[in-house]
Amino acid sequence: MINGDIMRLLIMGPPGVGKGTMAVHIKNVYNIPHLSTGEAYREAIKLMTPVGKIAKGILNRGELVPDEITINLVNEKFDNKEYQSGFLLDGFPRTLFQAQALDQLLDNREWKIDLILNLVAEDSVLIERISGRRLCKKCGEPYHIINKKPQIMNICDICGGELFQRPDDNSKTISHRLEVYRKQTQPLIDFYNQRGLIRNINGAGTIEETFAEVEKALGELNDNNKKQ
Repeated sequence: MINGDIMRLLIMGPPGVGKGTMAVHIKNVYNIPHLSTGEAYREAIKLMTPVGKIAKGILNRGELVPDEITINLVNEKFDNKEYQSGFLLDGFPRTLFQAQALDQLLDNREWKIDLILNLVAEDSVLIERISGRRLCKKCGEPYHIINKKPQIMNICDICGGELFQRPDDNSKTISHRLEVYRKQTQPLIDFYNQRGLIRNINGAGTIEETFAEVEKALGELNDNNKKQ
């Protein structure tokens, strides 16, 4: 929240642009619950629920989970008390159909989206970031072969577990994911641009530089709300 005002935000951008990192900063600084469909699906995959089994095969191919499954997941999450006073939605919507479905979910609750933070970066930056990511098999701690190296190669600093690369983080799959993103999500950005909700944020810089742009956008939102 800003000065006690409820904020309902979306954060968008291609794979590897840093949405998750920015979401954590926004959540901590502005006290906004972070609703990540990616995290929700990873939990389902880890538990191998029926949805998780379906999602695992789809995500490993670098494709998007079918709309109806994700829409139902978001609708259930909105019923949770923690999201009643605002949220930062990450990973949804990704298509025009999902955006229209989100409009309906929000209308049913008499809610509205206040601002969309759209992180942008060149493909070369995104491919380097994603292909260098590693995760610990035991505790899930994230690493990067360039930006966050472990003290011992391929060994987690925290628990000593083995580091691995997610199947959908290889160069071939990344390129396909970026192609899918451009094809399916650009019309969505155009859709929200017509409403004046999009704020483009440079996601190619440091975390501090990117967050400074986020703070500026949210500060402008707060100023506009005060004038209304």
